[in-house]
Amino acid sequence: MNRLGSKILELENVCKSYDGKVLLKDFYYTFIKGEKIGIIGRNGAGKSTLLNMIMELAKPDKGRVKTGETVVFGYYSQQGMNLPEDKRVIDVAKDIAEYVETGNGNYIGVSQFLNHFLFTGAKQHVYVSKLSGGEKKRLYLMTILLKNPNFLILDEPTNDLDIVTLNILEEFLEGYKGCLLMVTHDRYFMDRLVDHVFVFDGDGEIKDIHGNYTEYRSIIEEAPAKKSERKPTLPPVAVVETPAKKKVKLSFKEQKELESLEQEIALLEKKKEMLLNKMNTALPIDEIQKCSVDFQDTEKKLDAKSMRWLELSEGV
Repeated sequence: MNRLGSKILELENVCKSYDGKVLLKDFYYTFIKGEKIGIIGRNGAGKSTLLNMIMELAKPDKGRVKTGETVVFGYYSQQGMNLPEDKRVIDVAKDIAEYVETGNGNYIGVSQFLNHFLFTGAKQHVYVSKLSGGEKKRLYLMTILLKNPNFLILDEPTNDLDIVTLNILEEFLEGYKGCLLMVTHDRYFMDRLVDHVFVFDGDGEIKDIHGNYTEYRSIIEEAPAKKSERKPTLPPVAVVETPAKKKVKLSFKEQKELESLEQEIALLEKKKEMLLNKMNTALPIDEIQKCSVDFQDTEKKLDAKSMRWLELSEGV
């Protein structure tokens, strides 16, 4: 992609610490129009800090964030929902825009856009106070998309949105022309959308890996095999290992757990895809509800096992 004229935001030598812990260290990056980035890392590694600095909600200890003059942010966060309870759905939407630009450059009316996000007919004239929790989250997402942002940040959207809304959002994002930055533990959702991933190692370093989460995982799996294939070019030399090096090696039990996790994750990913395909077919309401419960349970197990796999794989 030609970067000339397409860059919309730059991070230069950004550093950030909190309570003595280094979250970001000498990070450089230029965001360009059209790229879609996933963020991977343990809790507390600095993921939300990076998002807040991009949004200028937090300042770096060192370095600077340069935002382009034409950047329009859209930020979906778990703490951001603040809707006027005394307004109707259609009025909340029209307060932001009368028309919405679609991915192909055309425009549709806000009522049609609401309809696409399942606020159909009379539902558009219901007061916000009468909406369910899931409907309010869907409307909150819409208020962000209605602003036609060219830099969209999604912080754990799969924690808040129901399966049907996530399918609609995924369809929207596939045609999205702006820059997308996404934090999510839902590896399946990430895999479908991102071009590359930022991997937070927990020591302030961020690795930029081309490909999605599954491709990143395969790189880690291949690394030990490639390392073992290397032949020494010099005679073996006695090396005294420090306690720190011994600390990162996996025990026999942990190695077995890692191997088991790889098999379990593969099975859970297949089950999740099967359930998602099943819910996209014409099923009775009670069957859809059963699938939805099973899907959410599978997703939680997959998230937990994926995070544990990530922790163990860093010690290989």
